[in-house]
Amino acid sequence: MFHNSSHKKCWLFGTEDDMELLRREANEKARNKMFASGKPGVSESMFLDRHAEEVLFRHYEKRLLDFCNVFKPVMPKSVVGTAIMYFRRFYLNNSLMEHHPRIIMLTCAYLSCKVDEFNVSSSQFVGNLLQETPAGQERVLEQILEYELLLIQQLNFHLVVHNPYRPMEGLLIDLKTRYPPLDNPESLRKSADDFLTQAAMTDAGLLFPPSQIALTAILNSASRAGLNMESYLTECMGLKEDKEKLSKMYETMRRMKNLIKKYELPKPEEVNVYKQKLERIHAEFPSAGSKRKRGYEDDGHVAKEPRITEEEWTDEDLI
Repeated sequence: MFHNSSHKKCWLFGTEDDMELLRREANEKARNKMFASGKPGVSESMFLDRHAEEVLFRHYEKRLLDFCNVFKPVMPKSVVGTAIMYFRRFYLNNSLMEHHPRIIMLTCAYLSCKVDEFNVSSSQFVGNLLQETPAGQERVLEQILEYELLLIQQLNFHLVVHNPYRPMEGLLIDLKTRYPPLDNPESLRKSADDFLTQAAMTDAGLLFPPSQIALTAILNSASRAGLNMESYLTECMGLKEDKEKLSKMYETMRRMKNLIKKYELPKPEEVNVYKQKLERIHAEFPSAGSKRKRGYEDDGHVAKEPRITEEEWTDEDLI
């Protein structure tokens, strides 16, 4: 149940500022680590600032969504939602300068398939990298498997994500059975699904419970169709006498809609500039960008040498 879950206890934040503070700390930590490397010529101008990281994060998050949407066999929505949430959680405490989003996004998708029991083999998974040769797909799979433990560790082993899709199905059933003023609740599904997809590309899942996201999606869909469903909240959900709770719910919905409204995909020219900078960082600091967690080095165990480097495949291979 959500109320007893690690999702609620560990991965819901009060405000956007709380998360931005974590992201700034991750950015600063990566900068300090690179300064401490002792390499000559290291300067602030080499690094990505928070704006640049946010631009690239949104770019790769959209690539992750696109990859999942064209995946064969068709990937369930819950698996897609879990992959995106893993990606967002990972980069709350990690910088793109330390771990390249190109491999992290694929590792998030791969892990979400396993956790949500979407039964695809590893060869099927990398087979969706259509621009890659079989040998190239095998190299990518090696990277994914090498990063999988790091991802799980950075998620604090909290792998169960509560997505809003199941609550939305429950709400649609409830509308059909307890809210006769609405003739065809199914007519709300398409717009509500679109809302959930948009919400997944924001911090909504790190700020609000999945049931609130689902309810906002339904009410937003109704509003777009010119339907007033306030009586559903007051009568069916028993909020008529609880004005304070009703007011808080409307405020939550307003905040959520504002998140979606202000979301913008980055401009391609801006992405290209920052991608070049990111590639230079990972080429200059391979210990930060290409290091593989094949053992517990901090515990004195010997870690195996990486067999491949990320530079052997590019974004174009994800198409």
